[in-house]
Amino acid sequence: MRVGFCGLGLMGQPMVARLLAAGHEVYVWNRTADKAQALLTLGAKWVSTPAELAQHCEHVLLCVYDTQAVHDVVFGESGLATVKGALRIVVDHSSIIPEATRDMAERLWEQRQVYWLDAPVSGGTIGAENGTLAIMVGGDELALEIIKPTLHAYASQITHMGANGAGQVTKLCNQTIVATTLNAIAEAISLAQDNGVAAERLNQALKGGWADSVLLQLFVPRMTQGTQDTKASLDTMLKDLNTVASLAQQSHTAMPVSHAAQQQYCRAHRMGIGGSDVAELMKVLDARK
Repeated sequence: MRVGFCGLGLMGQPMVARLLAAGHEVYVWNRTADKAQALLTLGAKWVSTPAELAQHCEHVLLCVYDTQAVHDVVFGESGLATVKGALRIVVDHSSIIPEATRDMAERLWEQRQVYWLDAPVSGGTIGAENGTLAIMVGGDELALEIIKPTLHAYASQITHMGANGAGQVTKLCNQTIVATTLNAIAEAISLAQDNGVAAERLNQALKGGWADSVLLQLFVPRMTQGTQDTKASLDTMLKDLNTVASLAQQSHTAMPVSHAAQQQYCRAHRMGIGGSDVAELMKVLDARK
């Protein structure tokens, strides 16, 4: 199929590469054009504005940083909604505010009769590269069925969660679990180190037990041996935890554990390491000793 893709960051690039490998004709746009170069060599086609994607493609996928970025891509100058073209379905893989998602979905339908699917992903860059992402979707179920074969280029699990906004709420549940678990793993490593235990063996020792998880197996090595690359940043996690806190306040949901974890990510930002990988959460604990 011919598809458009906006946002060529850590997640967007491997997702586009998977689409190309699956045989799709992919048009791409990114705020900074240099991030598209590697994908152009693989066969992607560059456009200068999101509006051009709306002209060429029935389906456009977004994976940008935050709510404002999504709004700008869709409704900003030369945005997707500024032209009447081929566009029929927008799939937003970004992690943004659920209420804003519902508002933008309604506005896009009223202006252009284009379906909006909020479809944040989980699985990180490794999942994108391997085609094993989990996608949680809010929006029209028939529209999802149309686009689902395309999404399977990089996802192994696609779940419809309800109306627009439901996908974003589900992603916030995901981020709550991930952020608090990473904080717990970092604390467990710190406890082991402070008591003379080989912390780098924790994932091996706990494998198969109740404490085992994908995160434990992935992040014990990254936290104990150091990491040179960034799979997901501390600031990105903080952005999502701030959204969790706001939503919890609106719904009067008690979330003391996620609030405590949020403070650790706030400290990381204050320390100037917010752009670093989430494995660097260990530095926050080390700084408090």
